[in-house]
Amino acid sequence: MRTKNIAIPRSYLMVFTMILGLGSPALGQVKKGNTSTVLYKNASAPVDARVKDLLKRMTLEEKVGQLCTLLGWDMYDKKGDSVGVSEAFKTVISKRYIGSFWATLRADPWTKKTLVTGLTPKLSAKATNALQKYMMENTRLGIPLLLAEECPHGHMAIGTTVFSTSIGQASTWDPALIQEMAATIAKEARLQGAHIGYGPVLDLVREPRWSRLEETYGEDPYLISQMGISMVKGFQGNNINSGSNVISTLKHFTAYGSPEGGHNGGIALTGLRDLYSSYLPPFQAAIKAGALSIMASYNSIDGVPCSSNSFLLKDVLVKQWGFRGFTVSDLGGIPGVRSNHHVAATMEEAATLSINAGLDADLGGEAYGDALMKAVNEKKVTMATLDTAVAHVLRLKFAMGLFEHPYVDADVAEKSVGTAENKALAKRVAAESIVLMKNENGLLPLNKAIKHLAVIGPNADNIYNQLGDYTAPQSQEKIVTVLEGIKAKVSPDTKVTYVKGCAIRDTAHSSINEAVAAAQQADAVVIVLGGSSARDFETSYQSTGAAEVKSAEVAVSDMESGEGYDRVSLDLMGLQSRLLERIMATGKPVVLVLIEGRPLNINWAAQHVPAIVNAWYPGQEGGNAVADVLFGDYNPAGRLPVSIPKSVGQLPVYYNYKSASRHDYVEMDAKPLYSFGHGLSYSTFDYQDLKANVQATGNNLKVSVTFTLKNTSKVAGDEVAQLYIRDDASSVVTAVKQLKKFKRIHLAAGEQQAVTFELLPEDLKLLNVDMKWVVEPGTFSVMVGASSEDIRLKGSFEVKQQVLCKY
Repeated sequence: MRTKNIAIPRSYLMVFTMILGLGSPALGQVKKGNTSTVLYKNASAPVDARVKDLLKRMTLEEKVGQLCTLLGWDMYDKKGDSVGVSEAFKTVISKRYIGSFWATLRADPWTKKTLVTGLTPKLSAKATNALQKYMMENTRLGIPLLLAEECPHGHMAIGTTVFSTSIGQASTWDPALIQEMAATIAKEARLQGAHIGYGPVLDLVREPRWSRLEETYGEDPYLISQMGISMVKGFQGNNINSGSNVISTLKHFTAYGSPEGGHNGGIALTGLRDLYSSYLPPFQAAIKAGALSIMASYNSIDGVPCSSNSFLLKDVLVKQWGFRGFTVSDLGGIPGVRSNHHVAATMEEAATLSINAGLDADLGGEAYGDALMKAVNEKKVTMATLDTAVAHVLRLKFAMGLFEHPYVDADVAEKSVGTAENKALAKRVAAESIVLMKNENGLLPLNKAIKHLAVIGPNADNIYNQLGDYTAPQSQEKIVTVLEGIKAKVSPDTKVTYVKGCAIRDTAHSSINEAVAAAQQADAVVIVLGGSSARDFETSYQSTGAAEVKSAEVAVSDMESGEGYDRVSLDLMGLQSRLLERIMATGKPVVLVLIEGRPLNINWAAQHVPAIVNAWYPGQEGGNAVADVLFGDYNPAGRLPVSIPKSVGQLPVYYNYKSASRHDYVEMDAKPLYSFGHGLSYSTFDYQDLKANVQATGNNLKVSVTFTLKNTSKVAGDEVAQLYIRDDASSVVTAVKQLKKFKRIHLAAGEQQAVTFELLPEDLKLLNVDMKWVVEPGTFSVMVGASSEDIRLKGSFEVKQQVLCKY
């Protein structure tokens, strides 16, 4: 594989300029007025010089400690309105010299941090300040901590803003909005003392049985890339030392989202060309955008665990892409090299394999402790290898200015986290994410003056079912459910009757008859079904970790999605299908709203229910956003980022499959129920006048694709125009079509707009038989339309000569 130079964007250069200390005094020099005699403490010295100086002063134990990221929620003690360091924290610092903690501010059933025992934003800031103060004043070298937090759809801490999960974010097809959201998440986390935000998740998913689909941006490399770029830019901004930005940790490197059999962490079945063409591009795009951290995934590829894969961590990341940030394992990923993959016999061997492969930090800290020190002492790991890993971590601590400014302002955190402005942004993201899947005979929007509306279903009024996995405990009044959103939207004279009907999974308890009776009395029905990734937020825990036993309304949790909850079927669980069929039998107009983390089997609904709305997990303002769509205050324009299959027997089913024989089955056709890119609107749009113009000079190539888009309705709305291409004849097998550009465009009633998309060599390239990136001469088909199946315009263009591409 040839190594190519890649263009580094301005944001990346700015970060590395700061990291490397370019423009600062020469190595070893001190600015006038700086009295520090210790180089690493001299803020005026170049960052690399400070790193080298500090490394020379560190013991083996201190170096290894910098590579360990321990679980952080037991590191503070809360007593009323005061918070300080815990004895557990003092112990691990004195014995292991720990340099990083993860999820210090996290609250959920696993951490046993509730609204009572967890921290408010103000107390979070005080807690992180206490941890940093102890490090600065009570350790030999005074090295500040790096504090990492989960931030996929909001900082996973009490009081923060909860946005739509990633699959909903992707459904917006609006990168600018997602960048704004990411900047808000970063600011909320940083003001509380966090430095690293775990996210975005860039896993390409082709397996909806897999439990973590909700955390992804779907099945298309280009869409995932655009969302990833937006998240990185929003998280990191233009200055990582701004006080309102965090380091972005990309997850999960790589090919994690299409595991064999849908098993979370299962092996990835992919060849090298497909790895480069499908799974790696989103990570490369995010790193090119400036991402400073990346997490190795749990799975193996072709027999090599990603946590100890030098090809991925050194050849691809460093040599081919020029990555200069730091790598980190997933939680327990390095011990998993031994316990899950069985390619190491001991923890020492697992640690050796991983750090020699280029994995810098150990999330969980189980492997990079005594085992790593033993490996260094036995010459299995060189001091140079260890120093390189430690330098990657220290460099970012200096770049963020943590040695000079380790603390945050608790009063600012209190005022700036979970604000009304952030709440409004959460509503915007939720509204743009909603996908109108079906609207037969214009049933939607409903009339706000409807006399009697029945709202039915297990997800109509359940706050946690609406929020998705990786969500902290929430106060009841903060979350707006669909029922609450509807009640706030309709006329004061409208009667709204709510009946749950059934749970998501439980079959021992139901009120289906009551739901049917309510539907029979109503003029229309909104039924809210789907799934849940909600962990048990109701249970209280003793200090020992034992649960306080109490009676429950249902015997079975609603949770059928979320990390670890893989499915063998995609059918609606429990009694939901029976409830839907009984409600439809009443003959009333019915709108089905889906709140879910993965595509579920809605074949019957697609055939019988006149209107279907998919909200995924829409976050804290989801109820208001859904109500806006149902009653026409918001014109939906969300598009599916993943195909909706008819059956698990079709899997994998995705739009951009390689050219091959795909034919119908005995039982059904091979097409998905709803295709990638699908989504309806209350407006109608017309596409006209497709033109493709090729400009080629030497190795420079640009193709301009233009067309006219017109809103042909009487309602203003957004259209997501999508451009797909196909390489008509190529030296290797390529996709039948591939998304290359898209744009969400707002048009007033009757308005039209000329749209131009530009295709560059990177959009047309393939990895040829010699494993080189080239644009081959020949014809390309161009397809423009409203989804991968709803193609409105077709054309073609020709490339006359081969173009060599950078990686």
